[in-house]
Amino acid sequence: MEEQLTVGRVAELAGVSVRTLHHYDDIGLVRPSARSSAGYRAYSAGDVERLREVLAYRRLGFGLREIADLVDDPATDAVAHLRRLRGLLLDQRDSAGAMVRAIDRELEARAMGIRTAPEEQLKVFGAQLYEAIGSAYPATRRTEPRIAAKVWEALGDARTVLNVGAGTGSYEPPDREVTAVEPSAVMRAQRPAGAARCVAAAAESLPFEDGAFDAAMAFSTVHHWQDPIAGLREMRRVARRVVVFTYDASTTGWLERFWLTRDYLPEFAGLLVDWPSPADMTRAIGGSAEPVLIPWDCADGFFEAHWRRPEAYLDEEVRRAVSVWTRVGPEAEQRAVDRLRDDLSSGRWAERNRDLVALDTAELGLRLLVA
Repeated sequence: MEEQLTVGRVAELAGVSVRTLHHYDDIGLVRPSARSSAGYRAYSAGDVERLREVLAYRRLGFGLREIADLVDDPATDAVAHLRRLRGLLLDQRDSAGAMVRAIDRELEARAMGIRTAPEEQLKVFGAQLYEAIGSAYPATRRTEPRIAAKVWEALGDARTVLNVGAGTGSYEPPDREVTAVEPSAVMRAQRPAGAARCVAAAAESLPFEDGAFDAAMAFSTVHHWQDPIAGLREMRRVARRVVVFTYDASTTGWLERFWLTRDYLPEFAGLLVDWPSPADMTRAIGGSAEPVLIPWDCADGFFEAHWRRPEAYLDEEVRRAVSVWTRVGPEAEQRAVDRLRDDLSSGRWAERNRDLVALDTAELGLRLLVA
């Protein structure tokens, strides 16, 4: 690849018009930063990399403002973008495949003179379709009802709830008036139809007045915040009640609690070097902490969810649904997966963890903070 590419050459290679590239330049989305030997503006390797990401997100249906948020995210490098794009493309492929299968069933029914009821036609292309897609992938982050019950009980009599770092909307109580806050355009775009209205904002600077909500909740998101304590104080400012699902990395030997971090992924410890303790977090909201046990058949595919189902961690779709694997890097991930696969094949994993088979739940450091 040439060191610099002219606007015309980039348009030709990318399959877009020169006018499109000029528009991206005008709005500051992708600006050619180099100069050709003839003195014309040209695209450097870094500019091309950014343009590739922009075009990929654009073809996935994202708007230009959302794309700008994505490509300007300082916490996401080129590899993380590629992993994210791969996951989104796989989701799109599987969604299309499921819809094709649904159409094929409808065509078969009509060929036999059967016309499906209107309700069934809507179900095929509505929520049931996406439930069918999700059930095929252990990585899908679905609400675990037993954990959700604890979170919703902790919300007490709150009628208005702010969900901070809401993601795609898991664990949002269906019987309350919910407002969601989510800084990631990718996550906002994946919220289902009918989900609570979602505001693009960060936890550390919530765009709401003091006491605007009965309760504020945050589920498995605090570890993504730039300043967890500031974010928790903001939650306390805007709500009279605060409920936070998080992780305890403060107790002695915490890395040994979970066989995955103990035996295969010690790099996990490096991700939580500056992580505040539950004591610090509860002080920030003026509350208390209680452990949350993980059922062996947990429906939500968070990092610790498959503690009694080790084979799940060999599935890339499972790993891609959890930020830990991206954050430790591909070398650590591959080494951990290879060692786990070998130990499962040889029986070493079963021998080391034979006591887990008798457990229905495990205490692996998850905590519910309530104030």
